Amino acid sequence: MELSRLGLGCGAIGDAGLDERAVERLVHGALDLGIMLFDTARSYGLSEERIGRALAGRRGSFVLSTKVGYDMAPHPDWTGACVAAGVEAARGRLRCEVIDIVHLHSCSRELLERGEVVGALEDAVRAGAVRLAGYSGDGEAAAFAVESGRFAALETSVNVVDQAALAGVAPAAAERGMVVIAKRPLANGAWRWAPPGTAPPGAPDAAEYTRRFRVRDLDEIRDGLEWAELAIRFAAFASGVTCAVVGTSSLAHLEAAAAAVARGPLPEPQVEALRAAFPPGWPGVV
Repeated sequence: MELSRLGLGCGAIGDAGLDERAVERLVHGALDLGIMLFDTARSYGLSEERIGRALAGRRGSFVLSTKVGYDMAPHPDWTGACVAAGVEAARGRLRCEVIDIVHLHSCSRELLERGEVVGALEDAVRAGAVRLAGYSGDGEAAAFAVESGRFAALETSVNVVDQAALAGVAPAAAERGMVVIAKRPLANGAWRWAPPGTAPPGAPDAAEYTRRFRVRDLDEIRDGLEWAELAIRFAAFASGVTCAVVGTSSLAHLEAAAAAVARGPLPEPQVEALRAAFPPGWPGVV
């Protein structure tokens, strides 16, 4: 599967307060930038149906990725029936016969080991409704997903303060020929709240990333680069990573990320310094 180094994370597109025309400008602007991957999920509000409307008629020029496993009443969450129904519902909202990648969305290792939800996703692949079965998540569940050999794609956290995946799961997935998608490459912009006295946002992942920025002073390592450029170039070209998805509703922000990625990987000494600054004990943030 051919992918661009930069993808669009479509969580913000699901906000009901976002103007439909703004969504169309963002999505078509992304295609004009050469972005090929559009990554959404069942839980991203109006995201799937908006992507389906905005990209109708351009199906051959991009790759769709979504996530399932929950919120498909009357089926209980994390059952085979829920996964199967989620795939069919996503096909309808995205207006496509085949979804390129469908991920199980951050379920536990225990659920993966039981096999029911994995089997349902494999059934969808065999039926031609899904091209690649994927797992989106971190930690031991992501490691199990890779080791199981039952998935062809992995979406996991990779950024300058969340590098646990780079120590094993991302390179291992790449060695198996899996598509590896880096989520949260900008670390939720946590550097904005790192200065003392600044209150971090309430989301647990953003709060943890802020804490890590406060513990590890990376200012000297970035060597004058804007934080966003340092972050996206680090994640997009990290070992094993196929594509990094930036979540935004701003075309200007997406254009800046694309321009940064176009400048290529960071210098190797800078990458080594960022890797050395990451404590081995810090786990991936789910």
